[in-house]
Amino acid sequence: MNIAPNSHSRTRKRLMAAAASVAIAGAIGFGAVATGTAPVLAEAVRVEAPQVPSFADVVERVSPAVVSVRVKSKIESTADDGSDLPDAFGNLPDDPQLRRFFREFRGFGDQDGRDGMRRFGRADRQPRPVAQGSGFFISEDGYLVTNNHVVGEGSSFTVVMHDGKELDAKLVGTDPRTDLAVLKVEGDGKFTYVDFADDSKVRVGDWVVAVGNPFGLGGTVTAGIVSARGRDIGAGPYDDFIQIDASVNRGNSGGPTFNLNGQVVGINTAIFSPSGGSVGIAFDIPASTAKQVVQDLMKDGTVQRGWLGVEIQPVTSEIAESLGLKSDKGALVSSAQDDGPGKEAGIWAGDVITQVDGKDVASPKELARLIGAYPPGKPVDVTLWRDGKSETVKVDLGTLPSTDKQASADQQPSAPPKADTLADLGLTVTRSDDGKGLVVTDVDPDSDAADRGIQPGDVITSVNSTEVNGTEDVAKAMADAVKSGRKAVLMQITRDDNNRFVALPVAKG
Repeated sequence: MNIAPNSHSRTRKRLMAAAASVAIAGAIGFGAVATGTAPVLAEAVRVEAPQVPSFADVVERVSPAVVSVRVKSKIESTADDGSDLPDAFGNLPDDPQLRRFFREFRGFGDQDGRDGMRRFGRADRQPRPVAQGSGFFISEDGYLVTNNHVVGEGSSFTVVMHDGKELDAKLVGTDPRTDLAVLKVEGDGKFTYVDFADDSKVRVGDWVVAVGNPFGLGGTVTAGIVSARGRDIGAGPYDDFIQIDASVNRGNSGGPTFNLNGQVVGINTAIFSPSGGSVGIAFDIPASTAKQVVQDLMKDGTVQRGWLGVEIQPVTSEIAESLGLKSDKGALVSSAQDDGPGKEAGIWAGDVITQVDGKDVASPKELARLIGAYPPGKPVDVTLWRDGKSETVKVDLGTLPSTDKQASADQQPSAPPKADTLADLGLTVTRSDDGKGLVVTDVDPDSDAADRGIQPGDVITSVNSTEVNGTEDVAKAMADAVKSGRKAVLMQITRDDNNRFVALPVAKG
């Protein structure tokens, strides 16, 4: 078969074009293989964003000042031999070998436990580790701060430095009310130390760095922000914690929380944790509180605080309304202790303390902090709201007792007389045995009185600062309140020798 010349030429051109295409494709493929990447057709995505600050410089400077604190305590044995101890394995089968195994497992050895108990007793009288926490140096000569609950039960103390060196320390003083303690490293030497910040400048949202010894792992750093200020967690009368979300765990107690300038803004003291581990809610003692307490402990080994000698409670909006106050600020005096300087100066139950030396009192906690900051013997002007007007008394503060006043013994009640009803308040009452006040015998569960915690057995001693001895006294006080345009009456309630005030609404509608 003959092929036309033109046809042959066209076929040749197609073959040459195909060969050229293959060559180009091969070159591209070879380049891809040689470079290990696909051909670059556009630039990779890159976002220019502010960089998160690094804490490395702060940590490098402050870490030598942070230490681990190991505490040992002497624990005396509670028995001379095993016979005084309960037999936790009394239900075991009557097998001598099995019972011997469990006696030895318990540490009491042979011969009814006597030999093993002597071995156990000798070891038990030696100091044994009972606590481990953190701390930090606040002076070049070796004073350091930690928590009272870390060292409170200790008899000997060891400080583990950042480089692993161990040093003995002695206890200088503790303050259980603020959970602070001061130790002093024994021996000569100069130590890297840190200073307290002005925590009044700390704002919610500021970065903080916590350094400590969680779970005994050694120096550990976590970071977070200030979550809240002025937290009251019910730990004591001076609660004013800084809340942070940096990870704080067991063993961090007593460790410092730093700002980005390397200053201590707070001392780790507690966490909120259903599980026992960090959930991002930790509480710090503010630097301002710690600074003053630490200075007192270094100087005297103890903290002396002013004492007013009154029991106080918050002023609710209902209480403020019943007393004619414009706001619910202040601290309501529920009772004045007989031996206290407050009663001697003329402070009574039912007074509302609104200022101390011209400083506003926002709450009972604020009053406790203000009074506690004064030294004993200091004269202060206390502004009161009484009988619808303001007045000032001068009080020479006493010394805050080291232990809380114990409640008096319970008295056995006698058979109550006939009960009367305060239907408008949802209360059934009867005269007290001594004729002073009305004893609550029943409370309507759907009443305002029940909502405010009044219980059978409570004693109503006064209404709007007027003593009551019968239901007619209560009725008169309620009528007077209505005439004055008030929506509530203020009842003084006594329970277990403790006084408090409760505001109950009157004349609804």
